Amino acid sequence: MRSVAIACCAVLLVGCKKSENPPSQTAMAPAAVALSSFAGTWRVHGFNERGDSLVGYQLTATADTTGWTIVFPNRSPIAVRIVAVAGDSVVTESGPYESVLRKGVQVRTRAVLRLQGDKLVGTTVARYATSGPDSVLHIRSEGTRQP
Repeated sequence: MRSVAIACCAVLLVGCKKSENPPSQTAMAPAAVALSSFAGTWRVHGFNERGDSLVGYQLTATADTTGWTIVFPNRSPIAVRIVAVAGDSVVTESGPYESVLRKGVQVRTRAVLRLQGDKLVGTTVARYATSGPDSVLHIRSEGTRQP
């Protein structure tokens, strides 16, 4: 009985032994998405946390970090800055510009977008230039590529 207990402990110790060659960080991290995958014109809709439609706009994306814009109906184009490209996502910032939802209030947005099949999905955080408790809005975004 004692030899069985010793054998079990030996098996546990060998199984818990640290690997001599741990997997490299690059082997574990997904390949970064290419901006060219996002290139094109997208029709995007934004929804609140309850799923109510809030806003629609056109996103124009290029194969590099320059020339990205959003256009709301009856508005001039707004420049979009690429903050980061990592894993399957691109992080963008825009603004300040006059809010579509809050007339006369300036807003800055930060979005995290990813491709999911033939759709563009993500989240946007809108930060309004107000001092009230409702100065931040979380928006779920869904877009379809336009021909």
